[in-house]
Amino acid sequence: MGKLPVGEQELRILKDLLEHGPGSVGELRARYGEPNGLARSTVLTMMERLRRKGYLTRRREDGVYRYHPRGGDQVLSGLVGRFVERALGGSLSPFVAYLADREAVSDVELRELEKLVDRLRSRRKERVP
Repeated sequence: MGKLPVGEQELRILKDLLEHGPGSVGELRARYGEPNGLARSTVLTMMERLRRKGYLTRRREDGVYRYHPRGGDQVLSGLVGRFVERALGGSLSPFVAYLADREAVSDVELRELEKLVDRLRSRRKERVP
C-alpha cells in the first residue's frame, strides 16, 4: 500500500523542507508557521503527521529534533502521480489543459516544460523498433 495522502498545509511544509533542507519545528514555525498564523504546536502536529505517513524522518541533533524529507524530489513526483491517478483517472490531458489556461506560467517554467516534452519524445523514439 502506498503512503497516505497529505493535506495542503502538510504539502507546503514538505516543500519547504525539500527547498531549504532539514529543519527543526522552530525553524519551520519561523519560515512557514508565523507568516501563516500557525502556532508552534500546529507546525509540530503537521510535521509529526508527515513523519508517521513516511514523508519525513527525524534525528536528534544538538538536543533538537531535525526533520528530514524522505526521498527528495521523488516525494513530490509521487504525490503528483497519486493526484493524477486519483483525481484525473490517470489522464494527463486535464492537467496540461490547466497549464495551458494558466496565465502565470513563467518563462523558466515554460522552458522546463519544453525540456520535459523533449524528454518524453526521446523516450518514445527509443521504444519504437
